[in-house]
Amino acid sequence: MAFGFPPKCSQLIPLEDLSPEQFIAISVETAVVLGWNIGQVRNDGFVAYTNYSIRSHGEELRIETDKDIATIKSSCIGSHLMDWGKNRINIERFIKAFVDQKSQLTGDILQEKIREYNHRIEADVEYAGLALQPRMNFKNFLYVFRPTRNYFVTPILIDINIIVFIVMVVSGVHFLHPDNESMIRWGANFRPMTLEGEWWRLFANFFLHFGIIHLAFNMYALLYIGMLLEPRLGAQRLAAAYILTGLVASMTSLYWHPLTISAGASGAIFGLYGVFLALLSTSLIEQSARKALLTSIGIFVVYNLINGTKGGIDNAAHLGGLISGLLIGFAYYPSLLKSEIKSVKYNTIALVSFPILLGCYILYHNIPNDIARYSEKMKRFQIMENMALELYKMPQTADRSEILTEIKDRGLYYWNEDLELVGEADKLSLPDQMHKKNKMLIDYCQIRIKSYELIYKAIDENTDKYKEQIEGYNRQIEGIIEELEGPTEKK
Repeated sequence: MAFGFPPKCSQLIPLEDLSPEQFIAISVETAVVLGWNIGQVRNDGFVAYTNYSIRSHGEELRIETDKDIATIKSSCIGSHLMDWGKNRINIERFIKAFVDQKSQLTGDILQEKIREYNHRIEADVEYAGLALQPRMNFKNFLYVFRPTRNYFVTPILIDINIIVFIVMVVSGVHFLHPDNESMIRWGANFRPMTLEGEWWRLFANFFLHFGIIHLAFNMYALLYIGMLLEPRLGAQRLAAAYILTGLVASMTSLYWHPLTISAGASGAIFGLYGVFLALLSTSLIEQSARKALLTSIGIFVVYNLINGTKGGIDNAAHLGGLISGLLIGFAYYPSLLKSEIKSVKYNTIALVSFPILLGCYILYHNIPNDIARYSEKMKRFQIMENMALELYKMPQTADRSEILTEIKDRGLYYWNEDLELVGEADKLSLPDQMHKKNKMLIDYCQIRIKSYELIYKAIDENTDKYKEQIEGYNRQIEGIIEELEGPTEKK
Protein backbone atom coordinates (compact mmCIF):
# COMPACT_ATOMS: atom_id res chain seq x y z
CA MET A 1 0.00 0.00 0.00
CA ALA A 2 1.49 3.32 -1.10
CA PHE A 3 1.18 6.49 0.98
CA GLY A 4 2.07 9.97 -0.24
CA PHE A 5 0.97 12.78 -2.45
CA PRO A 6 0.08 11.46 -4.88
CA PRO A 7 0.36 7.80 -3.82
CA LYS A 8 2.47 5.96 -6.39
CA CYS A 9 4.40 2.82 -7.04
CA SER A 10 7.12 2.13 -9.60
CA GLN A 11 9.21 -0.77 -10.83
CA LEU A 12 12.20 -1.22 -13.12
CA ILE A 13 11.91 -3.75 -15.96
CA PRO A 14 14.97 -4.91 -17.96
CA LEU A 15 14.42 -4.85 -21.74
CA GLU A 16 16.46 -8.06 -22.11
CA ASP A 17 16.37 -9.06 -25.78
CA LEU A 18 13.97 -6.29 -26.83
CA SER A 19 14.87 -2.94 -28.36
CA PRO A 20 13.27 0.18 -26.80
CA GLU A 21 11.03 0.44 -29.87
CA GLN A 22 9.87 -3.16 -29.54
CA PHE A 23 9.34 -2.83 -25.81
CA ILE A 24 7.15 0.27 -26.16
CA ALA A 25 5.13 -1.28 -29.01
CA ILE A 26 4.39 -4.39 -26.92
CA SER A 27 3.67 -2.21 -23.86
CA VAL A 28 1.13 -0.10 -25.78
CA GLU A 29 -0.62 -3.26 -26.94
CA THR A 30 -0.54 -4.58 -23.35
CA ALA A 31 -2.25 -1.43 -22.10
CA VAL A 32 -4.91 -1.79 -24.80
CA VAL A 33 -5.56 -5.42 -23.80
CA LEU A 34 -5.91 -4.33 -20.15
CA GLY A 35 -8.54 -1.79 -21.20
CA TRP A 36 -6.48 1.23 -20.29
CA ASN A 37 -6.90 4.51 -22.14
CA ILE A 38 -3.76 5.33 -24.10
CA GLY A 39 -2.53 8.88 -23.70
CA GLN A 40 0.33 10.63 -25.41
CA VAL A 41 2.87 8.31 -27.05
CA ARG A 42 6.52 9.34 -27.45
CA ASN A 43 9.69 7.69 -28.71
CA ASP A 44 10.76 6.79 -25.18
CA GLY A 45 7.41 5.85 -23.66
CA PHE A 46 3.73 6.62 -23.25
CA VAL A 47 1.03 7.46 -20.72
CA ALA A 48 -2.13 5.45 -20.03
CA TYR A 49 -5.07 5.77 -17.65
CA THR A 50 -7.12 3.14 -15.90
CA ASN A 51 -10.90 3.40 -15.82
CA TYR A 52 -12.55 4.47 -12.55
CA SER A 53 -13.99 1.37 -10.85
CA ILE A 54 -14.14 -0.47 -7.53
CA ARG A 55 -10.60 -1.77 -8.01
CA SER A 56 -9.24 1.46 -9.54
CA HIS A 57 -9.24 5.14 -8.58
CA GLY A 58 -8.42 6.14 -12.14
CA GLU A 59 -4.61 5.87 -11.93
CA GLU A 60 -2.07 7.27 -14.36
CA LEU A 61 0.48 4.79 -15.77
CA ARG A 62 3.77 6.04 -17.24
CA ILE A 63 6.05 3.65 -19.09
CA GLU A 64 9.46 5.06 -20.08
CA THR A 65 12.63 3.49 -21.47
CA ASP A 66 16.23 4.51 -20.81
CA LYS A 67 18.81 2.45 -22.68
CA ASP A 68 18.28 -1.18 -21.58
CA ILE A 69 15.93 -0.43 -18.64
CA ALA A 70 12.24 0.53 -18.59
CA THR A 71 10.35 2.12 -15.73
CA ILE A 72 6.67 1.65 -15.11
CA LYS A 73 5.09 4.03 -12.64
CA SER A 74 1.49 3.98 -11.44
CA SER A 75 0.19 7.02 -9.53
CA CYS A 76 -3.23 8.12 -8.32
CA ILE A 77 -4.94 10.92 -10.19
CA GLY A 78 -7.50 11.56 -7.47
CA SER A 79 -6.94 13.35 -4.19
CA HIS A 80 -5.93 10.25 -2.25
CA LEU A 81 -3.34 9.90 0.49
CA MET A 82 -3.37 6.10 0.31
CA ASP A 83 -3.88 3.87 -2.72
CA TRP A 84 -4.79 0.68 -0.80
CA GLY A 85 -2.43 -1.30 -3.03
CA LYS A 86 -4.04 -0.27 -6.32
CA ASN A 87 -0.85 1.08 -7.89
CA ARG A 88 1.07 -2.08 -7.04
CA ILE A 89 -1.74 -4.20 -8.51
CA ASN A 90 -1.68 -2.12 -11.72
CA ILE A 91 2.03 -2.83 -12.16
CA GLU A 92 1.59 -6.54 -11.43
CA ARG A 93 -1.26 -6.79 -13.95
CA PHE A 94 0.80 -4.96 -16.54
CA ILE A 95 3.85 -7.22 -16.13
CA LYS A 96 1.74 -10.38 -16.30
CA ALA A 97 -0.12 -9.18 -19.41
CA PHE A 98 3.16 -7.96 -20.96
CA VAL A 99 4.67 -11.43 -20.72
CA ASP A 100 1.64 -12.85 -22.54
CA GLN A 101 1.78 -10.19 -25.26
CA LYS A 102 5.53 -10.62 -25.71
CA SER A 103 5.02 -14.31 -26.50
CA GLN A 104 2.24 -13.52 -28.98
CA LEU A 105 3.66 -10.49 -30.76
CA THR A 106 6.57 -11.84 -32.77
CA GLY A 107 7.89 -11.53 -36.31
CA ASP A 108 5.61 -9.72 -38.76
CA ILE A 109 2.94 -9.14 -36.13
CA LEU A 110 5.39 -7.24 -33.96
CA GLN A 111 6.62 -5.20 -36.94
CA GLU A 112 3.03 -4.23 -37.73
CA LYS A 113 2.53 -3.11 -34.15
CA ILE A 114 5.72 -1.05 -34.34
CA ARG A 115 4.42 0.67 -37.49
CA GLU A 116 1.15 1.42 -35.69
CA TYR A 117 3.11 2.69 -32.72
CA ASN A 118 5.27 4.97 -34.92
CA HIS A 119 2.17 6.31 -36.64
CA ARG A 120 0.70 7.11 -33.23
CA ILE A 121 3.88 9.02 -32.30
CA GLU A 122 3.59 11.16 -35.46
CA ALA A 123 -0.06 11.94 -34.69
CA ASP A 124 0.72 12.84 -31.08
CA VAL A 125 3.48 15.29 -32.02
CA GLU A 126 0.83 17.78 -33.17
CA TYR A 127 -1.15 17.19 -29.99
CA ALA A 128 1.80 17.37 -27.59
CA GLY A 129 0.97 20.87 -26.38
CA LEU A 130 -2.41 19.71 -25.11
CA ALA A 131 -1.26 16.52 -23.41
CA LEU A 132 -1.54 15.97 -19.69
CA GLN A 133 1.56 17.53 -18.19
CA PRO A 134 3.58 15.75 -15.51
CA ARG A 135 2.59 16.60 -11.97
CA MET A 136 4.97 17.84 -9.34
CA ASN A 137 7.35 15.30 -7.84
CA PHE A 138 8.32 16.59 -4.42
CA LYS A 139 11.68 15.43 -3.08
CA ASN A 140 10.34 15.77 0.46
CA PHE A 141 7.44 17.25 2.36
CA LEU A 142 8.97 20.75 2.59
CA TYR A 143 8.95 21.11 -1.19
CA VAL A 144 5.17 21.44 -0.98
CA PHE A 145 5.68 24.94 0.45
CA ARG A 146 8.41 26.10 -1.98
CA PRO A 147 7.49 28.15 -5.08
CA THR A 148 9.03 26.64 -8.22
CA ARG A 149 8.43 26.85 -11.94
CA ASN A 150 4.87 25.77 -12.82
CA TYR A 151 4.18 25.58 -9.07
CA PHE A 152 4.56 29.14 -7.87
CA VAL A 153 1.24 30.63 -6.70
CA THR A 154 -0.15 27.45 -5.12
CA PRO A 155 2.59 27.16 -2.42
CA ILE A 156 2.36 30.90 -1.74
CA LEU A 157 -1.39 30.60 -1.11
CA ILE A 158 -0.81 27.56 1.11
CA ASP A 159 1.92 29.39 3.02
CA ILE A 160 -0.26 32.49 3.57
CA ASN A 161 -3.13 30.41 4.93
CA ILE A 162 -0.82 28.52 7.29
CA ILE A 163 1.02 31.65 8.47
CA VAL A 164 -2.24 33.46 9.20
CA PHE A 165 -3.44 30.48 11.21
CA ILE A 166 -0.18 30.30 13.20
CA VAL A 167 -0.35 34.02 13.99
CA MET A 168 -3.97 33.60 15.13
CA VAL A 169 -3.03 30.72 17.44
CA VAL A 170 -0.01 32.59 18.85
CA SER A 171 -2.28 35.56 19.59
CA GLY A 172 -4.53 33.35 21.70
CA VAL A 173 -7.09 31.90 19.28
CA HIS A 174 -7.89 28.25 20.03
CA PHE A 175 -6.09 26.00 17.51
CA LEU A 176 -8.87 23.39 17.39
CA HIS A 177 -12.15 25.25 18.02
CA PRO A 178 -11.85 29.03 17.60
CA ASP A 179 -14.84 30.91 19.01
CA ASN A 180 -17.01 33.15 16.84
CA GLU A 181 -15.78 36.33 18.51
CA SER A 182 -12.17 35.50 17.60
CA MET A 183 -13.06 34.70 14.00
CA ILE A 184 -15.00 37.95 13.60
CA ARG A 185 -12.12 39.90 15.13
CA TRP A 186 -9.70 38.37 12.58
CA GLY A 187 -11.90 39.13 9.57
CA ALA A 188 -14.57 36.44 9.13
CA ASN A 189 -17.40 37.28 6.75
CA PHE A 190 -20.40 38.42 8.80
CA ARG A 191 -23.18 40.40 7.11
CA PRO A 192 -23.93 42.91 9.90
CA MET A 193 -20.27 44.00 9.88
CA THR A 194 -19.23 43.33 6.28
CA LEU A 195 -22.03 45.51 4.90
CA GLU A 196 -21.26 48.28 7.37
CA GLY A 197 -18.18 49.38 5.43
CA GLU A 198 -15.93 46.44 6.37
CA TRP A 199 -15.79 45.14 2.77
CA TRP A 200 -12.27 43.81 3.30
CA ARG A 201 -13.82 40.84 5.11
CA LEU A 202 -14.92 39.55 1.69
CA PHE A 203 -11.24 38.83 0.96
CA ALA A 204 -9.82 38.27 4.43
CA ASN A 205 -12.21 35.46 5.31
CA PHE A 206 -10.84 33.00 2.73
CA PHE A 207 -7.45 33.07 4.46
CA LEU A 208 -8.98 32.18 7.87
CA HIS A 209 -9.93 28.75 9.22
CA PHE A 210 -12.02 27.30 12.03
CA GLY A 211 -9.26 25.20 13.54
CA ILE A 212 -6.32 23.12 12.37
CA ILE A 213 -8.48 20.29 10.97
CA HIS A 214 -10.41 22.73 8.79
CA LEU A 215 -7.09 24.20 7.62
CA ALA A 216 -5.52 20.80 6.90
CA PHE A 217 -8.41 19.57 4.73
CA ASN A 218 -8.56 22.81 2.76
CA MET A 219 -4.81 22.99 2.18
CA TYR A 220 -4.74 19.37 1.03
CA ALA A 221 -7.50 20.11 -1.50
CA LEU A 222 -5.70 23.31 -2.60
CA LEU A 223 -2.42 21.43 -3.06
CA TYR A 224 -4.08 18.78 -5.21
CA ILE A 225 -5.97 21.14 -7.52
CA GLY A 226 -3.04 23.55 -7.66
CA MET A 227 -0.70 20.80 -8.86
CA LEU A 228 -3.12 19.89 -11.63
CA LEU A 229 -4.19 23.39 -12.61
CA GLU A 230 -1.25 25.77 -12.23
CA PRO A 231 0.94 24.16 -14.94
CA ARG A 232 -1.93 24.76 -17.38
CA LEU A 233 -3.11 28.19 -16.29
CA GLY A 234 0.13 29.78 -15.20
CA ALA A 235 0.69 31.76 -12.03
CA GLN A 236 -1.25 34.89 -13.01
CA ARG A 237 -4.42 33.12 -14.17
CA LEU A 238 -4.44 30.84 -11.13
CA ALA A 239 -4.01 33.76 -8.71
CA ALA A 240 -6.80 35.71 -10.43
CA ALA A 241 -9.11 32.66 -10.39
CA TYR A 242 -8.46 32.05 -6.68
CA ILE A 243 -9.19 35.66 -5.70
CA LEU A 244 -12.18 36.15 -8.01
CA THR A 245 -13.92 32.87 -7.14
CA GLY A 246 -13.15 33.46 -3.45
CA LEU A 247 -14.81 36.88 -3.73
CA VAL A 248 -17.88 35.45 -5.47
CA ALA A 249 -18.06 32.73 -2.79
CA SER A 250 -17.96 35.41 -0.09
CA MET A 251 -20.68 37.45 -1.80
CA THR A 252 -22.87 34.36 -2.25
CA SER A 253 -22.51 33.54 1.44
CA LEU A 254 -23.20 37.17 2.37
CA TYR A 255 -26.37 37.20 0.28
CA TRP A 256 -27.61 33.81 1.45
CA HIS A 257 -26.82 33.95 5.18
CA PRO A 258 -27.85 37.03 7.20
CA LEU A 259 -26.22 35.80 10.42
CA THR A 260 -23.67 33.12 9.46
CA ILE A 261 -20.03 33.70 10.40
CA SER A 262 -18.17 32.42 7.35
CA ALA A 263 -14.45 31.75 6.88
CA GLY A 264 -12.22 29.32 5.02
CA ALA A 265 -10.53 28.83 1.66
CA SER A 266 -13.04 26.23 0.46
CA GLY A 267 -15.08 28.70 -1.63
CA ALA A 268 -11.98 29.70 -3.61
CA ILE A 269 -10.85 26.06 -3.78
CA PHE A 270 -14.23 25.02 -5.18
CA GLY A 271 -13.71 27.83 -7.67
CA LEU A 272 -10.42 26.27 -8.85
CA TYR A 273 -12.15 22.90 -9.15
CA GLY A 274 -14.80 24.63 -11.25
CA VAL A 275 -12.11 26.07 -13.53
CA PHE A 276 -10.60 22.62 -14.00
CA LEU A 277 -13.99 20.99 -14.64
CA ALA A 278 -14.59 23.57 -17.37
CA LEU A 279 -11.21 22.80 -18.97
CA LEU A 280 -11.95 19.07 -18.81
CA SER A 281 -14.89 19.66 -21.16
CA THR A 282 -12.56 21.16 -23.79
CA SER A 283 -9.74 19.82 -25.94
CA LEU A 284 -7.12 21.47 -23.75
CA ILE A 285 -6.55 18.26 -21.81
CA GLU A 286 -5.77 15.04 -23.59
CA GLN A 287 -8.88 13.00 -24.20
CA SER A 288 -7.55 9.82 -22.59
CA ALA A 289 -6.97 11.68 -19.31
CA ARG A 290 -10.30 13.51 -19.23
CA LYS A 291 -12.52 10.65 -18.13
CA ALA A 292 -10.32 9.61 -15.21
CA LEU A 293 -9.84 13.21 -14.05
CA LEU A 294 -13.48 14.16 -14.58
CA THR A 295 -14.66 11.17 -12.57
CA SER A 296 -12.19 11.78 -9.76
CA ILE A 297 -12.87 15.51 -9.47
CA GLY A 298 -16.61 15.10 -10.05
CA ILE A 299 -16.87 12.64 -7.15
CA PHE A 300 -14.87 15.00 -4.92
CA VAL A 301 -17.10 17.99 -5.73
CA VAL A 302 -20.42 16.12 -5.45
CA TYR A 303 -19.39 14.43 -2.19
CA ASN A 304 -18.40 17.72 -0.58
CA LEU A 305 -21.56 19.49 -1.74
CA ILE A 306 -23.71 16.69 -0.30
CA ASN A 307 -21.65 16.69 2.89
CA GLY A 308 -22.25 20.44 3.12
CA THR A 309 -26.00 19.89 3.53
CA LYS A 310 -25.44 18.40 7.00
CA GLY A 311 -25.12 21.84 8.56
CA GLY A 312 -22.22 23.85 9.90
CA ILE A 313 -20.77 24.11 6.39
CA ASP A 314 -21.23 27.12 4.13
CA ASN A 315 -22.54 25.41 0.99
CA ALA A 316 -23.61 28.75 -0.45
CA ALA A 317 -19.95 29.76 -0.65
CA HIS A 318 -19.08 26.38 -2.20
CA LEU A 319 -21.70 26.76 -4.92
CA GLY A 320 -20.79 30.39 -5.57
CA GLY A 321 -17.14 29.47 -5.95
CA LEU A 322 -17.86 26.41 -8.12
CA ILE A 323 -20.19 28.17 -10.56
CA SER A 324 -17.96 31.22 -10.92
CA GLY A 325 -15.00 28.87 -11.44
CA LEU A 326 -16.81 27.10 -14.27
CA LEU A 327 -17.51 30.43 -15.98
CA ILE A 328 -13.93 31.62 -15.52
CA GLY A 329 -12.60 28.32 -16.88
CA PHE A 330 -14.61 28.68 -20.08
CA ALA A 331 -13.54 32.32 -20.35
CA TYR A 332 -9.88 31.33 -19.98
CA TYR A 333 -10.04 28.62 -22.66
CA PRO A 334 -9.50 30.75 -25.81
CA SER A 335 -6.45 32.46 -24.31
CA LEU A 336 -4.98 29.12 -23.20
CA LEU A 337 -4.90 28.02 -26.84
CA LYS A 338 -2.72 31.09 -27.47
CA SER A 339 -0.71 30.82 -24.27
CA GLU A 340 2.46 32.08 -25.91
CA ILE A 341 0.92 35.57 -26.41
CA LYS A 342 1.27 37.43 -23.10
CA SER A 343 -1.06 40.29 -24.06
CA VAL A 344 -3.90 37.82 -24.66
CA LYS A 345 -3.37 36.35 -21.20
CA TYR A 346 -3.49 39.70 -19.37
CA ASN A 347 -6.37 41.00 -21.46
CA THR A 348 -8.35 37.87 -20.65
CA ILE A 349 -7.71 38.27 -16.93
CA ALA A 350 -8.86 41.90 -17.15
CA LEU A 351 -11.98 41.02 -19.15
CA VAL A 352 -12.90 38.27 -16.69
CA SER A 353 -12.20 40.42 -13.62
CA PHE A 354 -14.19 43.49 -14.65
CA PRO A 355 -17.73 41.99 -14.77
CA ILE A 356 -17.13 39.95 -11.61
CA LEU A 357 -15.86 42.92 -9.62
CA LEU A 358 -18.65 45.15 -10.97
CA GLY A 359 -21.31 42.55 -10.18
CA CYS A 360 -19.99 42.08 -6.65
CA TYR A 361 -19.85 45.85 -6.13
CA ILE A 362 -23.49 46.27 -7.19
CA LEU A 363 -24.64 43.32 -5.09
CA TYR A 364 -22.68 44.55 -2.06
CA HIS A 365 -24.52 47.87 -2.16
CA ASN A 366 -27.95 46.26 -2.66
CA ILE A 367 -28.02 43.49 -0.06
CA PRO A 368 -30.29 44.71 2.76
CA ASN A 369 -28.41 44.90 6.02
CA ASP A 370 -31.50 44.52 8.22
CA ILE A 371 -29.47 42.77 10.89
CA ALA A 372 -27.37 45.89 11.42
CA ARG A 373 -30.51 48.06 11.45
CA TYR A 374 -32.04 45.71 13.97
CA SER A 375 -28.92 45.94 16.13
CA GLU A 376 -29.18 49.73 16.13
CA LYS A 377 -32.83 49.56 17.14
CA MET A 378 -31.97 47.16 19.97
CA LYS A 379 -29.36 49.62 21.24
CA ARG A 380 -32.07 52.31 21.34
CA PHE A 381 -34.40 49.81 23.02
CA GLN A 382 -31.87 49.24 25.79
CA ILE A 383 -31.33 52.97 26.34
CA MET A 384 -35.07 53.63 26.69
CA GLU A 385 -35.50 50.52 28.84
CA ASN A 386 -32.88 51.88 31.26
CA MET A 387 -34.65 55.21 31.34
CA ALA A 388 -37.99 53.51 32.04
CA LEU A 389 -36.39 51.52 34.89
CA GLU A 390 -35.17 54.72 36.58
CA LEU A 391 -38.33 54.36 38.68
CA TYR A 392 -36.64 51.68 40.76
CA LYS A 393 -33.61 53.91 41.37
CA MET A 394 -35.57 56.77 42.92
CA PRO A 395 -34.48 57.66 46.47
CA GLN A 396 -36.63 56.45 49.36
CA THR A 397 -37.12 60.08 50.32
CA ALA A 398 -39.01 60.78 47.05
CA ASP A 399 -42.57 61.90 47.77
CA ARG A 400 -45.73 60.41 46.30
CA SER A 401 -46.20 63.05 43.59
CA GLU A 402 -42.62 62.62 42.29
CA ILE A 403 -43.10 58.86 41.97
CA LEU A 404 -46.42 59.26 40.15
CA THR A 405 -44.82 61.76 37.74
CA GLU A 406 -41.91 59.39 37.12
CA ILE A 407 -44.30 56.53 36.30
CA LYS A 408 -46.61 58.53 34.07
CA ASP A 409 -44.26 60.91 32.24
CA ARG A 410 -41.16 58.73 31.94
CA GLY A 411 -41.80 55.06 32.75
CA LEU A 412 -44.98 54.53 30.72
CA TYR A 413 -43.74 56.85 27.99
CA TYR A 414 -40.52 54.91 27.42
CA TRP A 415 -42.19 51.50 27.65
CA ASN A 416 -44.66 52.57 24.96
CA GLU A 417 -41.76 53.89 22.86
CA ASP A 418 -39.97 50.54 23.22
CA LEU A 419 -43.14 48.69 22.27
CA GLU A 420 -43.42 50.74 19.09
CA LEU A 421 -39.70 50.29 18.36
CA VAL A 422 -39.89 46.48 18.60
CA GLY A 423 -42.92 46.55 16.28
CA GLU A 424 -40.85 48.46 13.71
CA ALA A 425 -37.89 46.09 14.14
CA ASP A 426 -40.10 43.05 13.59
CA LYS A 427 -40.99 44.31 10.10
CA LEU A 428 -37.36 43.90 8.99
CA SER A 429 -36.16 40.85 7.09
CA LEU A 430 -34.82 38.74 9.94
CA PRO A 431 -34.20 35.07 10.78
CA ASP A 432 -37.05 33.24 12.50
CA GLN A 433 -35.26 33.13 15.86
CA MET A 434 -35.07 36.93 15.89
CA HIS A 435 -38.79 37.26 15.13
CA LYS A 436 -39.37 34.93 18.06
CA LYS A 437 -37.24 37.20 20.24
CA ASN A 438 -39.26 40.22 19.07
CA LYS A 439 -42.49 38.54 20.15
CA MET A 440 -41.04 38.00 23.62
CA LEU A 441 -39.91 41.64 23.77
CA ILE A 442 -43.40 42.79 22.81
CA ASP A 443 -44.86 40.64 25.59
CA TYR A 444 -42.20 42.03 27.93
CA CYS A 445 -43.11 45.67 27.15
CA GLN A 446 -46.85 45.03 27.40
CA ILE A 447 -46.50 43.40 30.82
CA ARG A 448 -44.22 46.23 31.97
CA ILE A 449 -46.87 48.73 30.91
CA LYS A 450 -49.59 46.82 32.79
CA SER A 451 -47.33 46.59 35.82
CA TYR A 452 -46.54 50.34 35.78
CA GLU A 453 -50.22 51.23 35.34
CA LEU A 454 -51.12 49.07 38.33
CA ILE A 455 -48.26 50.50 40.43
CA TYR A 456 -49.48 54.01 39.57
CA LYS A 457 -53.01 53.05 40.58
CA ALA A 458 -51.87 51.50 43.85
CA ILE A 459 -49.83 54.58 44.81
CA ASP A 460 -52.54 56.98 43.69
CA GLU A 461 -55.18 55.13 45.73
CA ASN A 462 -52.73 54.47 48.56
CA THR A 463 -53.73 50.79 48.73
CA ASP A 464 -52.10 47.31 48.87
CA LYS A 465 -54.97 45.47 47.19
CA TYR A 466 -53.05 45.27 43.87
CA LYS A 467 -49.89 43.84 45.44
CA GLU A 468 -50.52 40.20 44.48
CA GLN A 469 -51.38 41.14 40.92
CA ILE A 470 -48.24 43.30 40.62
CA GLU A 471 -46.11 40.42 41.94
CA GLY A 472 -47.70 38.17 39.31
CA TYR A 473 -46.60 40.62 36.60
CA ASN A 474 -43.09 40.64 38.08
CA ARG A 475 -42.89 36.86 37.91
CA GLN A 476 -43.93 36.96 34.25
CA ILE A 477 -41.30 39.61 33.57
CA GLU A 478 -38.56 37.53 35.25
CA GLY A 479 -39.60 34.50 33.20
CA ILE A 480 -39.33 36.41 29.92
CA ILE A 481 -35.93 37.86 30.92
CA GLU A 482 -34.60 34.36 31.73
CA GLU A 483 -35.87 33.05 28.39
CA LEU A 484 -34.31 35.96 26.50
CA GLU A 485 -30.95 35.52 28.21
CA GLY A 486 -30.96 31.76 27.66
CA PRO A 487 -29.62 29.06 29.99
CA THR A 488 -26.46 29.77 31.95
CA GLU A 489 -23.65 27.25 32.40
CA LYS A 490 -22.61 26.16 35.85
CA LYS A 491 -18.96 26.89 36.63
